[in-house]
Amino acid sequence: MFEARHSMDAPTTTSSDDGTSGGGGGWFTPRRPPKRPEDGHPQQPGADAHQASEGRRPASIRPLGRPEGPVPAAEPVAEPGERPSDEAAADSAAGSAGSSAEERILAAASVGPSPAVQSQPTPSPATQSAPPPVVKDSVAKPSRPASPDAALVQRTMAEIGPVADQVTSYFYALLFTRHPDLRPMFPAAMDTQRDRLLKALLTAAEHIDHTDVLVSYLKNLGRGHRKYGTRPEHYPAVGECLIGSLSRYASAIWDEETEAAWVRTYTTISQVMIDAAAEDELRAPAWWFAEVVSHDLRTPDIAVVTVRPDQPYPFLAGQYTSLETPWWPRIWRHYSFASAPRSDGLLSFHVKAVPAGWVSNALVHHARPGDVLRLGPPGGSMTVDHTTDSGLLCLGGGTGIAPIKALVEDVAEHGRRRPVEVFYGARTDHDLYDIDTMLRLQQSHPWLSVRPVVDERAQLPDAVREYGPWNEYDAYLSGPPGMIRSGVDALRDVGIPEARIRHDSVEELVVAGE
Repeated sequence: MFEARHSMDAPTTTSSDDGTSGGGGGWFTPRRPPKRPEDGHPQQPGADAHQASEGRRPASIRPLGRPEGPVPAAEPVAEPGERPSDEAAADSAAGSAGSSAEERILAAASVGPSPAVQSQPTPSPATQSAPPPVVKDSVAKPSRPASPDAALVQRTMAEIGPVADQVTSYFYALLFTRHPDLRPMFPAAMDTQRDRLLKALLTAAEHIDHTDVLVSYLKNLGRGHRKYGTRPEHYPAVGECLIGSLSRYASAIWDEETEAAWVRTYTTISQVMIDAAAEDELRAPAWWFAEVVSHDLRTPDIAVVTVRPDQPYPFLAGQYTSLETPWWPRIWRHYSFASAPRSDGLLSFHVKAVPAGWVSNALVHHARPGDVLRLGPPGGSMTVDHTTDSGLLCLGGGTGIAPIKALVEDVAEHGRRRPVEVFYGARTDHDLYDIDTMLRLQQSHPWLSVRPVVDERAQLPDAVREYGPWNEYDAYLSGPPGMIRSGVDALRDVGIPEARIRHDSVEELVVAGE
């Protein structure tokens, strides 16, 4: 349950009573989600949560993002290189839940006035007609000191750092002891879950000021949690166990002000997720079944797996999905689509079996045609803006070449002759498992250039510096987190504006940027 890209995600909760929950009075009482058009009555809200760990119920605090009266909308300020989002404007005019969630993020980030930051919602491919908004998935560093709440959250994080393992163990002990009904939603073997769930949650809280990264990340998180069967009434348990764990292990600095900051932060984060999940429920299933139709073992540890979903699966080239195998129920891992959307509806993934990788080894060594997998919803913002003629500079390391290939196909299908430069990195020639495919694409499209880079140290960014100039290109990076981190630095050094560098390794880079 609760998985993030490259790491498990943490479930979150929502606010104390604000008059919208129907019942009121409970700490972290879920807000009622939007009513389905076909429903004749509103959905019942979840029950109040139990007390926190130390036998003391935290005070019910109105989040800063929910002041009395209407929340004023922040005036968006466009980042350099970003274009306005028509869908964001439409959402604002309609008063959508997603738009209000973004306002709460902005409001919760500071007690006083703060600079407005453009936060563009990631539209669902199922309803998207225009190109997706540009979401800057690189580290957002505020130009001002941390907000009061963020400062208190970061202080807590520093305090619990040396005992992080104990905090994690205590958190799970609280959650499963007080709420045993939630245990079946997690993998049977919790060793694959440890250090991931709580880390993702704490990372989001610690970076509450990084609005432009955080809103998009949390919306994807909320939509993705539907596949676990997560409902709004499940979130309060996690919120109270989180506060119980933090207050126990940060007792030296814990006070009412710190607790209030965590309540506000957690409330804001969780409401973004709940709103996104409720909106998605109106237009898409929680998961898709997909039958394996081909299994191509390219190397002893890399396979191209192609599946047929049981119903149409809308996505965009450059995006990814989460995948569950029948061999390891409730364990999901993320894989990028290896092609642009196809007329036959098939989906392909490049999978490398990694040591102790349960899902990857199952897909590479055990999956065969006829096996049925489950797919979560599509996610990610590493997509092509087809409203411009800017060139594309693509860096793909290892199986990270899969979404790069999809982007090339996407450009080709749109028929616009814009330059695309692909650097395909690998440690050995043997690891260039898809080079023949990329070279065939290069022969078919004169605007495409493919440069294999073989280096035992995998110094792909160094090779990029030898070419260029790249200041008029949009950059796309896919591969191991270390490659993306060094790649972002290299691309900045050669003059590519930060707003034109796209990737989906948000969690790792936010942490590394600190």
